[in-house]
Amino acid sequence: MVIDWPQFWPPILLSLQVTLVASVIAAIAGIAAAWWMSKKHFRGKIIVETLFMLPLVLPPTVVGFLLLVALGRRSIFGKFAEWLFSAPVLFSPWAAVIAAVVVAFPLVYQTMRVGFSSVDQEVEESARSAGASEWQVFRYITLPMVIRAVMTGYILGFARGLGEFGATLMIAGNIPGKTQTIPTAIYVAVDSGNMPMAWAWTIGMIAISFMMLLATGRLKR
Repeated sequence: MVIDWPQFWPPILLSLQVTLVASVIAAIAGIAAAWWMSKKHFRGKIIVETLFMLPLVLPPTVVGFLLLVALGRRSIFGKFAEWLFSAPVLFSPWAAVIAAVVVAFPLVYQTMRVGFSSVDQEVEESARSAGASEWQVFRYITLPMVIRAVMTGYILGFARGLGEFGATLMIAGNIPGKTQTIPTAIYVAVDSGNMPMAWAWTIGMIAISFMMLLATGRLKR
């Protein structure tokens, strides 16, 4: 067998599109959650943080099953999503985005949480005492001080979302040209004995992931 280049590119492009959208959503949610959790103290905080981190340790099939139930056509979220998009969200590109967001969020949150926790609160209080609003403190004081953690969290979330397989396969399926991402394409290629295509997609995945991790290392330096 030889590499079928027209067949090679759709999973690559779809994975990049899905992961780009998912990583932006996960980054915004991670910034909001990390900032809130680093500033607020309330009863049950440890439970909330545990729930945030839970998808990181659960098997992908468990995450996929929970999403399958939550986004089904009979569920409240499923009905709302179907009304919003005028079509069921399951087995669509948006399902792949949701799966990537869920599995990437814990890594993004944890990385950003460390960054926000290291901010010197005396600097923020000085800005507030000078008349700055909470938004101005966040925009001009806090965010510049944690920008490396934010960028690192985003890159790690991008890499994690790019490699998502189990949950994506359960709620988005493996529809060529529609929901087939790189990991699912590799699985099908290996299962059918098409090793040249499996190797091509694997090398592509390694190259993209290597570049993302290299960028993370440079940010840390």
